[in-house]
Order: sequence, then C-alpha cells, then structure tokens
Amino acid sequence: MPRIRVSTTVDETLITAARRSRSELNDAALLDEALASLLATQRGAEIDTSYSAYDDQPLSDPDAWGGLDSFHDAAAGVE
Repeated sequence: MPRIRVSTTVDETLITAARRSRSELNDAALLDEALASLLATQRGAEIDTSYSAYDDQPLSDPDAWGGLDSFHDAAAGVE
C-alpha cells in the first residue's frame, strides 16, 4: 500500500499509553491501527443509524409477509 509521511503533534499522555499498550508496534503501525479503528467505529455508527428506520415501525405491525415479531420468534425457536 502506498504510504505518506505524517508529521504532527499529539497528546503526550495518549501516545505514551498507546505505545505502552501496543509496545510491539512502531509509531507508524500504531497510527495505522488507530486510524483503522476510527474508520471501523465510524462505519459501525453509520450502519447503526441506517437501522434506525426500523424503529419507526413496531415489530408487531404486520406487513405483506406478516409481523417481524413472529419471524423473530420463529427464528429463535420460541413457541
């Protein structure tokens, strides 16, 4: 993967704790991991937000295929 150089200042306490926590990583790998984690967290939040549309309709409201609550019960083996 192409690499770019990043030169910045960071919070000393944060970088010290991160270095201690992941002492096997150099600073470049540590920042790669932190950025990947940030993006994964952000993507997870986007996915969670997209599911909020389902909060507008209660599971018990029937649709063309029945109610989602009965589907959940059937999938879970609840009688």
